[in-house]
Amino acid sequence: MPRSGLMLLNLGTPDNPRPAAVKTYLEEFLMDPRVLDIGFLKRWLLVHAFILPKRPRETAEAYEKVWTDRGSPLMFHGLDLVAKVADLFGDEVQVELAMRYGNPSIASALEAFRRARIDQIVVFPLFPQYSSAASGSAIEKVFEEACRHWNVPSLRIVPPFYDHPAFLDAFADVARVTLDDMKPERVIFSFHGLPERHVRKSDESPGASHCLASNDCCDAICGANRNCYRAQCFATARGIASRLALDEGSWEVTFQSRLGRDPWVLPYTDVRVNELARSGVKKVAVLCPAFVADGLETLEEIGMRARDDFIERGGEDLQLVPSLNSADSWVRAVAEIARERISLVHGG
Repeated sequence: MPRSGLMLLNLGTPDNPRPAAVKTYLEEFLMDPRVLDIGFLKRWLLVHAFILPKRPRETAEAYEKVWTDRGSPLMFHGLDLVAKVADLFGDEVQVELAMRYGNPSIASALEAFRRARIDQIVVFPLFPQYSSAASGSAIEKVFEEACRHWNVPSLRIVPPFYDHPAFLDAFADVARVTLDDMKPERVIFSFHGLPERHVRKSDESPGASHCLASNDCCDAICGANRNCYRAQCFATARGIASRLALDEGSWEVTFQSRLGRDPWVLPYTDVRVNELARSGVKKVAVLCPAFVADGLETLEEIGMRARDDFIERGGEDLQLVPSLNSADSWVRAVAEIARERISLVHGG
């Protein structure tokens, strides 16, 4: 049986927490037409005239708060995951880490496979729920880089795993420790936000008439919303809540990390955190199942800023539930999900 390659693909992180490196990272990220889906000239003007003059310094200050002796949390959690998954597979599979933006690049991972004479590669985008801005962009970039070579490798993509039992089991397993110890009054499932227009673009109903057209549009996955990020987020939350045996009414879904003035999918995490504090809720736990590794959006946005806001408005304790990172249950889940594609590559 020929060896396979497994590319674990995440979003990316600056090389260091200084403004220059953050600017380089943000420019690559924000100039992606799948992230800012507007015309090139309008996108270039928005990014270079309005965002990059100030945002890199502000974002660098946030990165400084979460940076460690090992560097970016997203990076070292990714490297730890690669090492553990590689150890689990042994000689059967070569595992490489890649980032859609920044380093290690997709091109460098493909080159590592090429040098090892591995032509059958499973690409595992580490985004549980599908979005064009993350999953779509990452997959497009993999094919773009692979096609630069005369000999194009065989690529197989791991699909969104938002409802895969192994993923849901792993997240519940990690979360259970914090929830059992804290016993929160309310559990929030906070997912990365998206502009509403991105959700509507995924609507596959006649006339795009399903997504965001009613309050219950995300209550179940159907043909119309099968690629809808928001619907997949709700499905993930339902799956984890069920495994944690959370009572109905004790948990909710919110969306974080808004950018710009366009309407983003509701409800907003920061708004709900403040509302809960003002309503008398004292203890809140926040899970972030759009992120399989902790980074800026979890550690700083939720673990620091949201916690401070909650306490300032009368709450007593808001805890960020750690992400999967390189937990053993997640390592086993990654291997299980990847094996489903590797066996297809080998014709098994």
